[in-house]
Amino acid sequence: MTLTERYRRPADLPPRIPVFPLRGAILLPRATLPLNVFEPRYLQMIDDAMSGSRVIGILQPLGSDDDDEIESPLGKSAGLRRVGCAGRITSYQELDDGRLVITLTGVMRFECVGEAETDTPYRIMSVSYDRFAKDLTEGLGEEFVDRQNLLRVLKSYLEANRLKTDWNAIQRASNEFLINALSVMSPYGPEEKQALLEAADLKMRAEVLIALAEMELASNGGTGSTLQ
Repeated sequence: MTLTERYRRPADLPPRIPVFPLRGAILLPRATLPLNVFEPRYLQMIDDAMSGSRVIGILQPLGSDDDDEIESPLGKSAGLRRVGCAGRITSYQELDDGRLVITLTGVMRFECVGEAETDTPYRIMSVSYDRFAKDLTEGLGEEFVDRQNLLRVLKSYLEANRLKTDWNAIQRASNEFLINALSVMSPYGPEEKQALLEAADLKMRAEVLIALAEMELASNGGTGSTLQ
């Protein structure tokens, strides 16, 4: 069963989900996010999710770019952003050293409306999907994206950073896949990533991507960047 078949309406997703707060990380519908899980609290969270709905939320903690070294804050007192994205664990591998390597596939964005008080070492949020119900419609708004401009800027960015890619695969990709995958993989900071996550539609998200890439190209003279 595909995700589109499994999740047809917001009520098909759990109203309370465990969340993985990660600074600089976002997830978007039908995009994928690989995660290397090693902290005991999140190992337990993944085990619990695998025995249940297999759904967890990716949510950025509050804070400035100065807090980048704190990838996932300890405890349950750190502030979290209100908007994240729920994803289903679609790939799961146990390693000999105890780590888990998983892949999350994005289903739908959510707003946090409260936090459950539990004894679990990880946080569980009560969420509402209503604002993002259109996320469940695959490819919605693709026709309004300025694909030619997006590909032009992407090509300039790749060339400036001396990055190689399968350009034929990029040209074959749908607008939704390309925009959401680029947003998830992009090397920008927490504020920029959150702006990509909260963009109202694909057209706006593509415009944010283009603006960010053009600003970086301009600041580096078109010949380099901090992309790793």
